[in-house]
Amino acid sequence: MKSSLQGMRTLAAGTAAGAMTAFWGVQALAQDLMGQPTPKGIGLQPAAAPLKHDAIWFHDVILMPIITIITLFVAALLIWVIVRYNARANPVPAKFSHNTTIEVIWTLVPVLILVFISIFSFRLLFAYHDMPRPDLTVKAVGYQWYWGYEYPDHEVGEFISNMLPEEDARAAGVPYLLAANEPMVVPVGKTVRVLVTAADVIHSFAMPAFGLKTDAIPGRVNETWFTAEKEGIYYGQCSELCGADHAYMPIEIRVVSQAEFDAWIASKGGNPAGLAAAAAADAAAPAVEAAAADAATTEGETQDAAATPPESAAPVAAAAAN
Repeated sequence: MKSSLQGMRTLAAGTAAGAMTAFWGVQALAQDLMGQPTPKGIGLQPAAAPLKHDAIWFHDVILMPIITIITLFVAALLIWVIVRYNARANPVPAKFSHNTTIEVIWTLVPVLILVFISIFSFRLLFAYHDMPRPDLTVKAVGYQWYWGYEYPDHEVGEFISNMLPEEDARAAGVPYLLAANEPMVVPVGKTVRVLVTAADVIHSFAMPAFGLKTDAIPGRVNETWFTAEKEGIYYGQCSELCGADHAYMPIEIRVVSQAEFDAWIASKGGNPAGLAAAAAADAAAPAVEAAAADAATTEGETQDAAATPPESAAPVAAAAAN
């Protein structure tokens, strides 16, 4: 019996080691592509924004070790029960039905694990919620089945982004079902606030490389943000089942330099300096208001002085009247 149990333990350890070796081996063979899915890839897409770095850390450092330990523990426990308490090894079963100590343990331990996970989960949620001061705003509207983008800060009205046809995608060497004919364009290193809504049914604005997944709900505006760290092209999709052509409304974001972004805004008929001009105007507004108030006060005092005769002239005027 002892040798049989030892053999099962050795088999379980070998199986686990083989699985881990295969996992990391396959992952190493797959060259991760930036901004799009990797064929035969296993892990998350590489991060191109701070929120995705935090999400990957939470997944790799907190969640994966915990679930791996739980899985191995449960597998070992099952193997031990199967070997130790089968009918041949244990023909006379015990008469008791429960154990208070064990029941307390298996109730408290999962609670403590969830509390531990929640600490890091809430920190990540707060990072999504606590957006830095945005450098520009983009409004993304989901339609059946395409996206519309608008740049209110730069006076660019809504333009429509449709999926690039297969022939055009193949000719351009871009991924079919992910490339769009009118991508969203943003400058690198700038905080972009995305206002997400929908015009018909519920959609979802998802960009894996930036760690974004925000529902687009008719009649409601949700908010998310990202700061792209590298120039390049990044692909996402609507990730909410929204109808027959749900699979054909991709999201393409092109991250470019500030000069290229300004040129693109100008090509759309917008004002490249719109946001900077508005910020400068907001900063100068208190000084302008103070100067106007001072001028009004000075003008009022001058008018009062002109309307009131000097005190020394009053007796002379009275004597002349007599």
